[in-house]
Amino acid sequence: MDAQELKSKTPDQLKDQLVALKKEAFNLRFQAATGQLENTARMRTVRRDVARVKTILNQKAAEAAASN
Repeated sequence: MDAQELKSKTPDQLKDQLVALKKEAFNLRFQAATGQLENTARMRTVRRDVARVKTILNQKAAEAAASN
C-alpha cells in the first residue's frame, strides 16, 4: 500500500482500513507469542501501514481545519 493510494481515499475509508490493520497487528502479535507466526516481516509492514494511514488522516484533518 502506498501513500498515493491512501490519499485518494475518504477519511471514513481510511478509518476502516486503520481498524482492519490494527486487528491484523493484534492477531500477528498473538501468533508471535504462541510461536505460530511464519512471516515475521509482516508485523513490520503492518505497523508501517498503520503509521502511513494515521499520517494521511492527520494531513486530511489539517487540510480541513485550514480550509475553514
